[in-house]
Order: sequence, then C-alpha cells, then structure tokens
Amino acid sequence: LQPLVESGGGSVQTGGSLRLSCAISRDTYSASCMAWFRQAPGKEREGVASIYTSGGSSYYGDSVKGRFSITRDNAKKTVDLLMNDLKPEDTATYYCAKVTFSSCLWAVASTRGSTAVEFWGAGTQVTISS
Repeated sequence: LQPLVESGGGSVQTGGSLRLSCAISRDTYSASCMAWFRQAPGKEREGVASIYTSGGSSYYGDSVKGRFSITRDNAKKTVDLLMNDLKPEDTATYYCAKVTFSSCLWAVASTRGSTAVEFWGAGTQVTISS
C-alpha cells in the first residue's frame, strides 16, 4: 500500500478549476505536514501549498496565493488542493508530499523547499490550455 496516492489531475482551459486529492495512509497522516509541489518541464520542483494535518496553519507559494486552497479531511485521511483561475503556467506534474514537520512553511517559501520532503507520491499531470 502506497502511503500517498494522488488523483484528480487533467486538462482544463485557462480560467478553469481542478481539485487534486491525496489519499494518505493512517500512519503518515497523523500529526504531520503535508504539501503539494509541482514541476514543469525544465524547471525546478516548487512548493505550492502545505498544511498541518493536526489543524492550524496552511501556507502558499507566492504564485498561487489567492487562487489555490489546501484543505484536509481527518475522517478520510486526505489532503486536497483546489485550484481556481488556472493559467497555462500552472501546467506541471503535481506531487503530494510528506514534509518534515518543522519545515511546513519553509517547504513552500524556499526555492529549496523540496529538500524538506520525507517522501513523495507518484504525481498527477495538470495541463492548462490557453
């Protein structure tokens, strides 16, 4: 059983919306920081949003603030990323990740945030057409 399984990727036009979901194993979900990263061809992997599964704060990368929303569902053990007002530059493979607890903000604020990831999901493709 994979600890992180993403779903919900696809193709939409500019201005559209998509919801990604990450199903998380029980052991991984408990008191952790979960995040979404993305990687476009030829670019570094960047942190998009992160959240504490125990409640409290969530954090966003500058490029998605006001458009994306990260939420958690304790009963389902899922972390979702709702993406609104999508742009062609949002096209990327999106990865769910477990982040070191103390690095939840740093994971999306730093260009090196991916170094705080403990393990990754397999990724799901998001394509935005103009």
